[in-house]
Amino acid sequence: MSTTPPTPLSPDQAREAVRAALLGIVPDAELDDLRPDENLRQALELDSLDFLTFVRRLAGDTGRDITEDDYLRLETFDSCVEFLTSGS
Repeated sequence: MSTTPPTPLSPDQAREAVRAALLGIVPDAELDDLRPDENLRQALELDSLDFLTFVRRLAGDTGRDITEDDYLRLETFDSCVEFLTSGS
């Protein structure tokens, strides 16, 4: 059985998905104040459970299969967008 690679999102779709997933965890987050390369866990004070919830929301909202191996690709807003817009 072969698996098809995920369909990449457009940059706008990816940015919106990341924003929605983060605001679902930290509703009062000032995401516009984040630098694109700022570590999300540190900037938003996400603990491990918060980060896992973010990953689950992002996966559910985008249809992407996000594994533990992908977590390093989700450190910053820009890296999340890059991950979601890539075909891998």
